[in-house]
Amino acid sequence: MPDFIANDGVRLHYTDEGEGLPILCLAGLTRNGTDFDYVAPHLAGVRVIRLDYRGRGKSDWSDPGTYTIPQEGMDTVGLLNHLGLEKAAILGTSRGGIIAMGLAATVKDRLLGVCLNDIGPDIAAPGLEAIKNYLGRRPTFQTMEEAVFVRAELMAGFEGVPEDRWREEAEKHYVIEEDGLNINYDPKLREGVLERAENLALDLWPFFDALQGLPTALIRGANSDLLTQETADEMCRRRPDMLFTNVAGRGHVPFLDEPEALEIIHLWLEKLR
Repeated sequence: MPDFIANDGVRLHYTDEGEGLPILCLAGLTRNGTDFDYVAPHLAGVRVIRLDYRGRGKSDWSDPGTYTIPQEGMDTVGLLNHLGLEKAAILGTSRGGIIAMGLAATVKDRLLGVCLNDIGPDIAAPGLEAIKNYLGRRPTFQTMEEAVFVRAELMAGFEGVPEDRWREEAEKHYVIEEDGLNINYDPKLREGVLERAENLALDLWPFFDALQGLPTALIRGANSDLLTQETADEMCRRRPDMLFTNVAGRGHVPFLDEPEALEIIHLWLEKLR
């Protein structure tokens, strides 16, 4: 399994598959590279690189004070350097999209383009409250069967998702221990994010505006509680050349193998080429 060492000595895991246009996939806040298992089979002819952030997936846990967007941005650039890549495009889900926008504002010359998955410069209050409710907390349910049921019942805004998809999701994001299920990331991520006010009060519009000139796409869950239609409309107003779609029957975040999502991703890839 490939790893590299970040600037502060933390071991970070990544995967690197395929050949061609390099697409760096950055996952959501508590998630990891497996987020992109659903879309990867549809990305023929590109090099799919996935990073597990520090404290998540197969990467080492670190000081919770380093669970920040600037540090994760530096880790991302560190991976590009490790791979000898001058530039890459980023497919960023939620937190990954924020990191991508931050890189556009700081090291734009390293980016080929950015595709944002259900994230924008304004994070809606209901979505933020949902994050506060679950972040770093062990689930109350005890088995994978319960996890499948809970995800199917409680994931806001998702419609028509088959049970086997919820099962895959549960298996990706929980681990089985002797006394029941647990989260598969460092619980101190809660401390690193929520106990530092600066992580919740970022003005991200300058980050988004920094994407100007880069091929940009936005995929939104039509029922998202994190990215409002109003914010998406303003993003489109500022970037009339941005590719955009709403994915019906999806909240935060689309799986990215929905027809609407795939159409936008493929159009974005055409622009990059």
